[in-house]
Amino acid sequence: MNSFTEYDSFLFHEGTNYEVYRKLGAHLCTENGLQGVRFAVWAPNAKTVHVLTEKTGWNEEDGEMELSEGGIWEIFIPGASEGDCYRFAVTGADGKKRYKSDPYAFYSELRPNNASRIFHLDGYEWHDGDFIQKRDLSKVPSQPMAIYEVHLGSWKKDYSRGEFGFLNYRELGEQLAEYLDYMGYTHVELIGISEHPFDGSWGYQVTGYYAPTSRYGTPEDFRYFVDVLHQHHIGVILDWVPAHFPKDEFGLSEFDGTALYESEDPLRAEYPEWGTKAFDHGKPEVRNFLIANAVYWVKEFHIDALRVDAVASMMYVNFGRSQWRPNKNGGLENLESIEFLKKLNSIVKKETGAFLIAEDSSIMEGITKDEKDGGIGFLFKWNMGWMNDTLKYIGKDPVFRTYHHEALTHTVDYAFLENWVLVLSHDEVVHLKHSMLEKFPGGIEDKTGGLKTLYTFQYALPGKKLLFMGQEFAEDREWDENRSINWDFAADFGHRDVMQCVKNLNSVYRTYSCLFSDSKDGRTFEWINKYDSDRNIVSFIRRNPWNYDSALLVICSFSPVEHHDYTCGVPVSGMYKRVFSTYDSLPGGGNTYEVSGGIPPIISTEHPCDGHQNMIMYSLRPYESIIMEFPVISEKDKKKSAAAETGTKKRSAGKTRTTKNKAGKVKTKNA
Repeated sequence: MNSFTEYDSFLFHEGTNYEVYRKLGAHLCTENGLQGVRFAVWAPNAKTVHVLTEKTGWNEEDGEMELSEGGIWEIFIPGASEGDCYRFAVTGADGKKRYKSDPYAFYSELRPNNASRIFHLDGYEWHDGDFIQKRDLSKVPSQPMAIYEVHLGSWKKDYSRGEFGFLNYRELGEQLAEYLDYMGYTHVELIGISEHPFDGSWGYQVTGYYAPTSRYGTPEDFRYFVDVLHQHHIGVILDWVPAHFPKDEFGLSEFDGTALYESEDPLRAEYPEWGTKAFDHGKPEVRNFLIANAVYWVKEFHIDALRVDAVASMMYVNFGRSQWRPNKNGGLENLESIEFLKKLNSIVKKETGAFLIAEDSSIMEGITKDEKDGGIGFLFKWNMGWMNDTLKYIGKDPVFRTYHHEALTHTVDYAFLENWVLVLSHDEVVHLKHSMLEKFPGGIEDKTGGLKTLYTFQYALPGKKLLFMGQEFAEDREWDENRSINWDFAADFGHRDVMQCVKNLNSVYRTYSCLFSDSKDGRTFEWINKYDSDRNIVSFIRRNPWNYDSALLVICSFSPVEHHDYTCGVPVSGMYKRVFSTYDSLPGGGNTYEVSGGIPPIISTEHPCDGHQNMIMYSLRPYESIIMEFPVISEKDKKKSAAAETGTKKRSAGKTRTTKNKAGKVKTKNA
């Protein structure tokens, strides 16, 4: 009796069997009154396939599988049980026998061993119902998203547990939830969860797409990890790699003696610079394997989002290749992979309500445009341009930053073309690129002061936020996956100050909606002065689109000198309240201006400045960044704000007229 039915086969070969993982792989069941496991694997070009298990003493002859519908090999092994190891012996079309891990295995041996393990998928009792019920994909772009990127194996270590010091998923979940609660993060992004053989790949060369790595425990333990974070109202994002896979013989490479998961075209089969195989997204069974995998992580582990790695490599046929074959139209676009990504986004949103984030360095437009409107369909895209430009700027000596000022301000020119995540990720603190702290010139006070202003600039700009672990307390050394981040620094005075600054920024960011409800709406950002290059200062406004109610004024100084009585133009008169300064956590830093238990507001004066009729004056200390809350706006100023908004729209949009709905939101119609 075969479990993989004709209908299952039809959907699989069509590429639409999104729960195929419940049929392929190893599944506990009872057949003819006997308890055991049914094994099924796709290997259409194999001559023979055998399953080897602990229960059969790894005897190949006792596990000869039967070829059934659509290239699926199956067998029932009575007595096989949960936790048993197994692997497939695949005699390929080329006559070579290869011992393979199960592509659909839910659990694997701890590396360097690579056998798959039987695991029963059902049975975990979740406690995150309140969090899951409140998830709403339509609201995500207008909600705060402060992401903490973490590699579990090096976040913390305990060498009393063994040679590598790995903590269990359960301990990691409890400790991370407490820490992220304290710091005010909204999401955690996990590096290297899918099973992988080599620690140094950080989990980006995957051999077990359906298996949470056994380094930190069982799949049940990982479910507990996600459950705990959700109970603390922290979303979980998983790094996911649908572009390529390693050449390890026990993995997907030449699985049945042919190019099964990879392309048959030698000019598209590999990524030479990475030494990996490229998935052939033109094959419906490969698309099915990957899309079902995305669905699997969301449905079975309650993952909230997938960050899709190396999107640019899938977009172009010449990516990382000295020799390449153009598409059927003679162009560079990888048409099959682009269609795969569109389908992936569509199905994940439709089937799960989760969303995808593109790690994409390409210049292709429409990455976060809906696939129905001709886009790729991602909800967010990493802003690699902002990261590269900004790190180039802060790496210069302040004396020379004036010549690179445009690198600091250029990002706003395209800030609303996509839904961005502003990232300072693990990639920026490895391979001799230096830690974030050491990217800054000068002494330790220059470095920590500059770092706090960089983080303020990041948090105040349009886009969601991401910091890699250790950056929040100014880790002084590059990340190494073999050692824990340097938690001792979190107790050091100067580093603790940076940590408190990030905590404060998370609080301000989550408090003021004008900082996070900005997706693709250019009215939420307004420059005050973007040209103050000689003083290494920028100033701008973040506001809700309709007026200056609850708006914020942001001034960022990347200068090591004090600027007494710095003047800044403002569009609204009244009292401006300072709600954040990079000096707040330093002794005397936030108390310098305290009167009667609070920081007195700064009252604007009627004097032309920066193109506005009013200005404020503030003495900026070295590397100080501040965020100020706008005054409560009078009816007179509201009318001025509305008139200015109307005038701006008429000038920029041509023949339009501006109206307001009952909520006060601006609408435009063709005149």
